[in-house]
Amino acid sequence: MIEIGTFQNLKAVRATPHGMVLHNEEGDDVLLPNKYVPEGLQEGGEVEVFVYTDSEDWPIATTQRPFVQRDQYANLLVKEISPLGAWMDMGLDKDLLVPFSEQDLRMEAGKYYPVYVYVDEETDRLVGSNRFRRFLSQDNLAVEEGQEVDLFILGFSDLGAKAAVNGLHEGLIFKSDIFRTLQPGERLKGFVKTVRPDGKLDLALQPEGYAKVEPNAETILAKLRSTANGFLALHDKSDPELIREQLQMSKKTFKKAIGGLYKQQLIELVDGGIRLK
Repeated sequence: MIEIGTFQNLKAVRATPHGMVLHNEEGDDVLLPNKYVPEGLQEGGEVEVFVYTDSEDWPIATTQRPFVQRDQYANLLVKEISPLGAWMDMGLDKDLLVPFSEQDLRMEAGKYYPVYVYVDEETDRLVGSNRFRRFLSQDNLAVEEGQEVDLFILGFSDLGAKAAVNGLHEGLIFKSDIFRTLQPGERLKGFVKTVRPDGKLDLALQPEGYAKVEPNAETILAKLRSTANGFLALHDKSDPELIREQLQMSKKTFKKAIGGLYKQQLIELVDGGIRLK
């Protein structure tokens, strides 16, 4: 069968008045409507397409690039609310439905929400959900303490920020470990701080070494992380006023902070400044 909800390279086998018929290696076919057929595509050529279902639940191919594929998380905009649920913009001519039954909190038009996209087994339609727990598992954990992981912020609780870990497990970043504003739907790197006996994961935005730096050193780290290449054109010979202007600290405080960061191997001293290691 042609797989719904993914990008795939298919072979053009037959031109029709409605578009180009494409085949996969097993000979299953799908129509690429005329408006999506790339200029110059001939029978026998290959084209990368995304496959979804049309309004009558027939598989259809497109060369449009959606924001998300099946079995992935994304932060999407609700375009409108209908009696069926919320319709979200996923970058295709056809919007993504999040039924009311799949909404943790009732969605509103014009707002962004993090969702998980999956294929409904009964209809073969792409569907969105932000009832995340049933798509994440704490069994057979594929992570360990100290490991760097990909995080997707799902939402917040009284304890901190909930996140999908590598798209497989759920974890929590406690408020005490959050040093900047996080947004639902944000993607970022993080670290597994603790694996609890019950399989729950405590997360951190920095490895353990970062968590132990004093506040002035943390200010410098935050400044370094905000730059495109992790570089800051300040060093122990810099003008005190320049240091105060950029970091709101004295030169003496700055030198003490970078000394500690260097000893912890969190920065390196390079020509003209310091760089995040």
